[in-house]
Amino acid sequence: MKARRHQVLSGLAARLRNDAEDVVQSMSFDEVVDALGRKAENYVGTRVIPLDAIVGSVDKVRDFDRRFRPTSAVSRQRWEKLARASRTGEIIPPIDVFQIGDYYFVRDGHHRVSVARSLGVKLIEARVTAIETFLAPVGIDARADLELKFWRRLMLQRVPFTGEARAAVAVNDPAEYGEIAEAVEAWATRTMQSEGAYMDRETMAARWYAEEFVPVVAMIDEAGVRGEGERPAEAYVRVACERYRLIREHEWNAEVLAAVKAKSKKKR
Repeated sequence: MKARRHQVLSGLAARLRNDAEDVVQSMSFDEVVDALGRKAENYVGTRVIPLDAIVGSVDKVRDFDRRFRPTSAVSRQRWEKLARASRTGEIIPPIDVFQIGDYYFVRDGHHRVSVARSLGVKLIEARVTAIETFLAPVGIDARADLELKFWRRLMLQRVPFTGEARAAVAVNDPAEYGEIAEAVEAWATRTMQSEGAYMDRETMAARWYAEEFVPVVAMIDEAGVRGEGERPAEAYVRVACERYRLIREHEWNAEVLAAVKAKSKKKR
């Protein structure tokens, strides 16, 4: 009952702070894997892991909150039985978890995690299976983060940027990743038709970044068209769309940027 009260009070506090529901709700393993892209998995054995690093579940997302407090009294008897066993020193078997970066997701042992946290335990024994993902598992604290990661992954699978380009071509609006992918593929199509030669996706990504993105962003900055706090890729998408809407051309020059700048001033 104490654990349930803490969960209810935490939920009320989150509502008063206007926190998003997915910030306090247990994270879904399937949603995280879908967003980041699953490449491989490897059983790494039994380890002692920090309870604070356990943030989600494979199949019981709605039964526990982010701190693994029970969200209902449905499994009260099972929870209390485990709590008594823990207090009397009975041997508790390891839990089963998936590891994605520094995050852990419970596959089996949700009540054991919940009881351990309520008793103030810091570490727990777990059988760990590590999941390798296409995108780095960082910055995935809320569902909105997962949506951004999902569309970024799709873009990178269509346009495999590497190194500096991979870091530079980043936006805050998930929809813009689709626009970037379409713009790169369209540029590659025009270039192949002009040169009469085929280029693979890796070449397409590298050449578009070097021959289109970098010089155009430099022109945007020189013309003073980039908005305050606007990322380079966001500025490219906005100006490219505005350019085509105004002149229906794919060329870049000072006159084009002047027209875009004049249009931006009128809007402001």
